[in-house]
Amino acid sequence: MNLLQGIHHAAYRCTDAKRTVDFYRETLGMDLILAISEDRVPSTKAPDPYMHIFLDAGAGNVLAFFELPNSPAMGRDPNTPDWVQHIAFKVKDVDTLVATKARLAAQGIDAIGPTDHGIFKSIYFRDPDGHRLELAADVARPGVLDRLHAVAPEMIEEWSRTRRAVKHAAFLHEEEFAGTEDQA
Repeated sequence: MNLLQGIHHAAYRCTDAKRTVDFYRETLGMDLILAISEDRVPSTKAPDPYMHIFLDAGAGNVLAFFELPNSPAMGRDPNTPDWVQHIAFKVKDVDTLVATKARLAAQGIDAIGPTDHGIFKSIYFRDPDGHRLELAADVARPGVLDRLHAVAPEMIEEWSRTRRAVKHAAFLHEEEFAGTEDQA
């Protein structure tokens, strides 16, 4: 039984709340929904002043950030590749990806892609604090998501046994599925 109704918000850390709001507003059109600032953490009662901002990511989704001026500098897990942890946002189509990449370049922001994942194409870039962001446009052909759903349990079982790349979804990058943006 799934008791969840969705993700209420996802929260990350930032070093400058205003800069973060400005970046997400200017690059992705996200509006500031609200800000909360207190001297104590409500859940732990620890004395730690913070600014907690909430941004509208569209369709009822919320992205939040904490600025923590009294905490040590932000760091990254040195054992996790920096491409792993990221925030992915859905966009309308591949044309939106291409236009956004051009707009980012005009703002001096480097973006990688579009990268073809078979069921979606995406671009990648970073916010001012180094968080990796992804914009993804669905391009799946009819039936592909059903095929992926059907093989997922078997893939997890095989991965669990072998810890080697599982090839059940290799069809995504085979020639017959190349260029899905033209059919989507």
